[in-house]
Amino acid sequence: MRQIARSEQDTEELGARLARARRAVREFAVLFLTGELGAGKTTLVRGFLRAQGISAAVRSPTYTLVELYRCADFSVLHADLFRLRDPGELDALGLREWAQNGYLWLIEWPERGHGHLPPPDLTLSFHVLSDAHAIDIQTHSTLGERWLGNLPPPESSR
Repeated sequence: MRQIARSEQDTEELGARLARARRAVREFAVLFLTGELGAGKTTLVRGFLRAQGISAAVRSPTYTLVELYRCADFSVLHADLFRLRDPGELDALGLREWAQNGYLWLIEWPERGHGHLPPPDLTLSFHVLSDAHAIDIQTHSTLGERWLGNLPPPESSR
C-alpha cells in the first residue's frame, strides 16, 4: 500500500492513523522505518505518539539510540540505528528485555541492526519525490495484515 504525504502534517497524520488502527495494543509488534535522511521517519513517529497521548518532545534518538515512551496500555521503544557501526552493538543496549507483549518497537534504519532485531510486522519505506513523500507500507505477519486492514483512510479522502 502506498500513501502520499505532501506535508509534514500529512506524515504525522499517517502516524496517528497507524496508532488508531492498532487494535491488539498489548501484543508485541515491530515496525521498521526505512528511507533516506529527512524522508519523514521521525515525523511519522511523532504523529503516532501524539495519537497515543504523548505530549513530550519527540525527536530522533540519533545520539541516545533509544527512547522509551509509556503510553496508556503499552510502551513504545523508538530506536534510530543510523549511528551503529556494527549490528552487534545492539546487544549492549539490552533491547531483549523489551521484546515482549506490552511493547511496540518503531525502528529507524533497521538495516543497520540486521540479524539482531526481531522480524517486523510492518515495514514503512519512505521515498522523497519532487513534490511529496511516498510511504510504502508492507506487511510481514498476520498481526501486520490485521493492523494494515484496520488503517482508516486519510482525513482528506473522507
